[in-house]
Amino acid sequence: MTLLDEIETAIPALRRYAHALTRNRDEADDLVQDCLERAVARRHLWRGEGEVRGWLFRILLNRFRDRLRSLRLRPQLLPLESAGGIGQAGAQEGHLALSEVHAAMGRLPEDQRAALLLIAVEGLSLAEAAQVLGQPPGTVASRVARARESLRRMTDRGETISIQTQDRQR
Repeated sequence: MTLLDEIETAIPALRRYAHALTRNRDEADDLVQDCLERAVARRHLWRGEGEVRGWLFRILLNRFRDRLRSLRLRPQLLPLESAGGIGQAGAQEGHLALSEVHAAMGRLPEDQRAALLLIAVEGLSLAEAAQVLGQPPGTVASRVARARESLRRMTDRGETISIQTQDRQR
């Protein structure tokens, strides 16, 4: 399989990761396109070490961070249409719980969210995620653990988990 074939195979995973990072489908598509343009233009820099998917995730994450830095320099206005769900009642409790977790993910520090998404959503191993993030595996493991603990606190899921564990022990 050629490098371009491997890049093409990774597009769905890149789109999932970008959407989870940006929380906006249009921004995610732009981010993936930017990532793919950079990867194809600089494919001569691919050393052939590790998986192409990890290399692409790293490019995507770096482009995401670049965009965050540029947005901090200038405020961005959102169109009124993007507030579509204001005033609508939720259909199910599960949907509300998912929305709560989604909102809590958005409040996580960027480094914790990036690590958690690579491992929990994309299914990368700790070593693969560490390579994508350019950090030691221990750092990534602690960020994932802190992210999960923060999510439990923000969503009040910690008490539910401990109660279920106690019930199973009886």
